[in-house]
Amino acid sequence: MVSTAKIAEVAALAGDPARAAMLMALLDGRAFTASELARLAGVTPQTASGHVARLTTAGLVSVEKQGRHRYHRLASPIVARMLEGIGQVAAGNGSARIVTGPRDAALRQARTCYDHLAGTLAVALTDSLIARGHVELSIDAGVVTKSGLVFLERLGIDVAPPGGKRVFCRPCLDWSERRQHLGGFVGAAICTHCFSAGWVRRVGDTRAVTVTPKGQRAFRENFGV
Repeated sequence: MVSTAKIAEVAALAGDPARAAMLMALLDGRAFTASELARLAGVTPQTASGHVARLTTAGLVSVEKQGRHRYHRLASPIVARMLEGIGQVAAGNGSARIVTGPRDAALRQARTCYDHLAGTLAVALTDSLIARGHVELSIDAGVVTKSGLVFLERLGIDVAPPGGKRVFCRPCLDWSERRQHLGGFVGAAICTHCFSAGWVRRVGDTRAVTVTPKGQRAFRENFGV
């Protein structure tokens, strides 16, 4: 059983504004150098290195060395789900209505949630898969039906069961829509295909993604979205 001290330690690490900015930047699944994280968090490279070291020691961030560079990413999907949960609580905290700007609107429309899609687009795709009998979701589990496997394979999405302990299909509560979108290996496979097929593209250095004209046709023809 996890001790209360360990819970407090993780909460304190994620609660620092600079470290929170770094973790949220990594939530789109990409890897960044310490210098890039420093710029995203608005701190000096030296300060960023200290923060990254603490996050790595706590198991929230992993480091990959490639050539002369060291790249940092979230340690696991569990960390991503923790951050999404914190975002959901933070978004619903307080009674005053918050008016958000254009960037927030873009994030609500479509974004990456670690390695899968989130936002209005992801919820709409999930609703379509469920309505057509391709996916069945409960509160904490998911199944891709036989028709769903055929449908995804027809689109060129490889859904061969992964090795290791990665969950194949599961629901992920969308913090902006407050409804479920598709996570797990299947959600990641769909997201990867959307990028590689040119259906969506990233919006600068943010987690937001935009649907291309090609993607609009593909989503309408294949998902009715």
